[in-house]
Amino acid sequence: MTERGSLLDKLKRMEERNARGKETELSAPVADPVQQLAQVIRLPLWPEAVRGVPNGLLRSALFGAIKRGARRYLERQEVHAQDGITVRYTGARLDQGDLDVWETVLHTVRAQELGDDCRITAYQLLKALDKRDTGGNRDVLERRLARLKATALDVKVGRYSYMGSLIDEVYRDDETREYVIRLNPKLHTLFVSDQFTQVDWSVRHALDGKPLAQWLHGFYASHAKPYPMKVETLHKLCGSEATLMSDFKKDLRRALDAVVEASAANGQPFNYGIQGDLVCVEKGSRARQRHDVADKS
Repeated sequence: MTERGSLLDKLKRMEERNARGKETELSAPVADPVQQLAQVIRLPLWPEAVRGVPNGLLRSALFGAIKRGARRYLERQEVHAQDGITVRYTGARLDQGDLDVWETVLHTVRAQELGDDCRITAYQLLKALDKRDTGGNRDVLERRLARLKATALDVKVGRYSYMGSLIDEVYRDDETREYVIRLNPKLHTLFVSDQFTQVDWSVRHALDGKPLAQWLHGFYASHAKPYPMKVETLHKLCGSEATLMSDFKKDLRRALDAVVEASAANGQPFNYGIQGDLVCVEKGSRARQRHDVADKS
């Protein structure tokens, strides 16, 4: 074989290999990155006895310790939050009852992909909320769901952020009479790593009707080792509407007493002390020891 013939053979073999490579590229299915991402976005699968809530919201005045009834409308207003957290909010002020409903929605959708339709009846939602299925409770539930939908949130916690509504879509299916609820898949950024807390539902439910106690329970649940905080700081963070600090301090003591009682009843020691203007809280075994010493005294 001549040198020219050998060279032509090599070129021919190279062209055949290139052609086969291109066929493989064209025949392989091209995955849609957005579709791939949507397939794996879920909330963490926490146990039935707790409710998962982002720390950034438990440590702010977004779901305030306010009374039920008429509430102010906020327009892209920054709400008080702990250092390292920024929350801007548009919508009617939210209370602890609204948080109960949002927690229940999150609890329901955690077993499915975020962004998918979640179908659930009013009866099922009220049962999950430990409320009786009455006309009045159904009306309140519908108002709360509508309020949570009509929200615009801009949250930044460290390097994680979220912009969107607390509930993207909610409506009634006229045929099945079910609620169809859809959440923004980007909500998962508020649940990554250790950025959320599993709030004990039994304790929270025992504090129903005591908004400040519920807020304090969620706030301190989000801290493994709570550090002393000023009464004035807690007043801002919980969104209290008390105008006099002396009045708030009385409310604070009553609310903390309620948390102590509800926690003890559910085997979760919680103890506190107010030293001057500082509130000191202990949880777990240390709180149990401190409580035993106080009983003996």
